[in-house]
Amino acid sequence: MKKEKTKFVCSSCGYESIRWLGKCPECDSWNTFAEEVVTKAEPVGRKSYSGDLNMGRLSKIESSTIKRFSSGIGELDRTLGGGFVPGSVILLGGEPGIGKSTILLQSLAALQKPSLYVTGEESLQQIKMRAERLGVTSDLITILAETDISKILAAIDQTDPQLFVIDSIQTVNNPELMSSPGTVSQIRESAYALMENAKKTNRTAVIIGHVTKEGSLAGPKILEHMVDTVLQFEGDSNNLFRIIRAVKNRFGSSNEIGVFEMQGSGLKEVLNPSGVFLNEDNRVNSGSCITAVFEGTRAILTEVQALVVPSYFGNPSRITSGFDQRKLSILLAVLEKRARINLSNKNVFINVSGGMRIDEPASDLPICLSIISSAHEKPLPPGTVVIGEVGLGGEIRGVSQIIARLKEAEKLGFTSAIIPKPNFAEAKGKTGLKIRAVATVEEAVQV
Repeated sequence: MKKEKTKFVCSSCGYESIRWLGKCPECDSWNTFAEEVVTKAEPVGRKSYSGDLNMGRLSKIESSTIKRFSSGIGELDRTLGGGFVPGSVILLGGEPGIGKSTILLQSLAALQKPSLYVTGEESLQQIKMRAERLGVTSDLITILAETDISKILAAIDQTDPQLFVIDSIQTVNNPELMSSPGTVSQIRESAYALMENAKKTNRTAVIIGHVTKEGSLAGPKILEHMVDTVLQFEGDSNNLFRIIRAVKNRFGSSNEIGVFEMQGSGLKEVLNPSGVFLNEDNRVNSGSCITAVFEGTRAILTEVQALVVPSYFGNPSRITSGFDQRKLSILLAVLEKRARINLSNKNVFINVSGGMRIDEPASDLPICLSIISSAHEKPLPPGTVVIGEVGLGGEIRGVSQIIARLKEAEKLGFTSAIIPKPNFAEAKGKTGLKIRAVATVEEAVQV
């Protein structure tokens, strides 16, 4: 009997090997190789194609307006760029229990259109219990408990939904493949079949995906390239607030976020995120600084906190929550070199309140001033918002959308702002804030 040819594929990055490896040489992951049967295709001769091709000159192609339909949830519509697009495929990832199934059930109820919810991890009764808890009652929602891709596609064609949800892609399998569910080949082939169905029939598909312990989407990277939109659910079980971030979006901005609050009856929209991420009791503490960051098309005020304490044992700690730890090391080096502040024997801890994650350059100066404030036990002036990018030479560089940031601060009752000097001419007289422009980190410290 002829032995089947096999290969080993890394479930994390898709790297292929002829033998099993303990550690992947591509992504350095351990114990991620799974054996798959290689199906050899019949050789096909090279033939010339004489049919019609779907092509045209760029100047002659007519542009079309994208027709969207609302998800029924405003914050989700904002993240998607205005709502669902017919024929699009959306990938939603996040930690277990963060609210992926909850937000989609709520959306299907508010959608008021024929929809199909396919569950491969729960029974029909479990979905019904969640729907009752959320107060979801709709005759337009059909629930299917199935993992076979051929049966799922048949159910989609029979019910003809406007939108269908797959929960989750890691449980869907193709019986014709020898590999087990969740492997690279199963995820790739199942996702392609669902995408093909959505594109041909102009239906909207939402695929839920698992995440790895590092927080990235599990499965082959090609899965993210295949879909039109990738949404990332951020937050944790200890925090009431959840953030949906658009990592990729072919039909809108890839930097938009939607903010939600987890309640007993499901996820509730947060219409004023700036109020959520600020200190509620308005106490002015050392090490605290308010900044305005831009997420997509919206300015959001958030609080950054720093704690600087002496280090008595070994190397000092540099721990961050919601901020890049490598960027913190750069800012600390700038403070030591340019502002002559000794932090080599201090533990530095950074936290962004409310579970927010900031990574734009405008947050550099607020981080620096919060560190200095904590180190000297001196609070920043009350009612002050700080904005600015810090260069390696200690200079404060200008940021984009300065007017929108300042107007958001003014709307929430702030009275003054510390901004980069290059932005002063643009911002002067545009808001009621008392503006202080700084050119260097050392000048900002003195202010």
